[in-house]
Formats: sequence, structure tokens, C-alpha cells
Amino acid sequence: MEIAGYFASLLIGVSLGLIGGGGSILTIPVLVYLFRIQPTVATGYSLFIVGCSSLAGAYKNYQKGNVHFKSAFYFGSGSIITVVLIRKYLIPYIPEALFSIGGFVVTKSLIIMLLFAVVMMAASLNMIRKQVIMDDTKDHKIHLTRSIIRGVQVGILTGLLGAGGGFIIIPVLIFSFHLTMKQAIGTSLLIMSMNSLLGFIGDLFHQTIDWPLLLSVTAISITGTFLGRKMGETIPGEKLKKGFGWFILIMGIYIILHELFLK
Repeated sequence: MEIAGYFASLLIGVSLGLIGGGGSILTIPVLVYLFRIQPTVATGYSLFIVGCSSLAGAYKNYQKGNVHFKSAFYFGSGSIITVVLIRKYLIPYIPEALFSIGGFVVTKSLIIMLLFAVVMMAASLNMIRKQVIMDDTKDHKIHLTRSIIRGVQVGILTGLLGAGGGFIIIPVLIFSFHLTMKQAIGTSLLIMSMNSLLGFIGDLFHQTIDWPLLLSVTAISITGTFLGRKMGETIPGEKLKKGFGWFILIMGIYIILHELFLK
């Protein structure tokens, strides 16, 4: 199972490098089902993996001039604060056993996985739908209130589930800030890296980290990010996004079935 997990880690990075999102949504299932890590712990590990991989991808995009720092600042101002607050002051105090229905105990781990499955299916629909690319000649208008609200939404998603939120960030950067697709990918990676790494810092105070496993998975994912970036120079990311979206949709359905009926 670990061999499959390391291969999936490579795919996580490839997706982040190629289309600026989507790969992070696979991190939790990979950690939980292939590496047998508890969901609550896996959300913290996911923050580190996604954060480092996104930062590597953002740096490569920065070298190409595809990072729009003003958008990243406005968007990140709301999301970073939200992530840090959730990871430090909310997650540690949620009890493992939440409530019971008859003889069925609803746990924090179960809720995390079910919520994650819903997020995966929402992400898949964003990937399957054909995105309209904005004209490069339009001005980059920054809507402060809208960007902060969207940032808080992404911060909640990242803080609770360890997901990067690229499938939310990229459409906002394209349609609200009028960035090109390449700029949106690079800027999204920078935002995800800031959210994830700062969120992970909060976990250091209340979790025991398996550093050898975490660093090896992260290194493989970063390698995948560079591969994805290289592939993006010859393969249009939009063509792969739809197929990857269907894969994410199937994974989301599988998680729901597994958690409710197959355990």
C-alpha cells in the first residue's frame, strides 16, 4: 500500500504543477487509505505536503512572471488568519466522539472524511466544467471585500480539511481579478502555500509528527510539481483537468460509500 501511496504522492504534485489545483484534494485520501493515518492527523500532514509542493510550484511560476502579488495579498489576508485560528483554537478541542444515533457513533474522523468527500465532488464539478479564460488585456481590478470573503471561505476549507482550495481560488482570480489562466495558477499556488504552511505551524503544538514519512511524501510531491510544470509547457492543462475531475468525483463517491457502508 505504501508503494501506491508514494506513487499517488507524485500525482498530487503533478496536478498542482500542471493545473494549479486538484492534487491537494487527493492528499487526505492518500494519507488515510494508503498510509493508514488517522483523518484528524492527516489534515495536518496534508497542510505541510500541500504547502511545500505549492511553494515549489509558485517559485517556478514566479520565475516566469506568472504570480500576481497584489491579488495574493488581498486574498491571503482573510484566508491565512482563518486557517491559523481554526488549526490552533478549534481543531484541538473538537471531541473524537461527537454524538450517537442508535448504536452508531458519529466521530470527528467520520465527519472529516464525509465533508472531504463533499468538497471533492464540488471540486470535480469545477474541473469538469469548461472554464472561460479571461482576456489578457483587461485590467487586474482588485475587489477587496470580495477577495477577503473568498479568502475566509478558503481558510475554513483549508483549516478544517487540510485542502488547498485551488478549485475555489483559481476561478475567483480569473473572473473577479481578470488574471490569465497562467497567472491564476501561479498566484493560486502562492496563496495555498501561505495558507497551508502557516496552518501547519498550529499543529506542531498538539501533534506528534512522523517526520520521516511526512518529508518523504513531501519530497516526492515536490518532484511531481516540477514534472507537472514541465508537462504544462507541452500539454494543455485544461485538457487534463476534465479527466482528472471525473477521477476526483469517483473518489468522492468511494469515500462516502467506504465510510458509511464498507468499514
